[in-house]
Amino acid sequence: MTTLYGLNNCDTCKKARKWLDRFGLGYAFVDYRDERQSPETLVQWKDQLGGWDAMINKSSTTWRSLPDNRKTPGSDAEWKLLLKEYPQLIRRPLVMTDDGQVSQGFSDNGFKQRFGVGALG
Repeated sequence: MTTLYGLNNCDTCKKARKWLDRFGLGYAFVDYRDERQSPETLVQWKDQLGGWDAMINKSSTTWRSLPDNRKTPGSDAEWKLLLKEYPQLIRRPLVMTDDGQVSQGFSDNGFKQRFGVGALG
């Protein structure tokens, strides 16, 4: 089953959930404020998504309000600590499918490709 990670009140997460519902695709939703992910999981995501910077929503209010010294973690340990404290920094939604593949973000065409549904055109 697909797992969608995000925040309950995130508009993009709501759109992604509606899309999955519309196409009848089963999924579990995990609000990562309520269910913090393990450091090991965060590292797995980072490795698949191309690094810590690729995982972070740097246009978020949370990121912009961080002190400058917190915006430049120098090690995996510092990144894991930052995301444990501020899970809302993770770009959302984060989608994990049964095959273990991870992707981030939502767009109609992106999800059509990701899930192989809804012929384009």
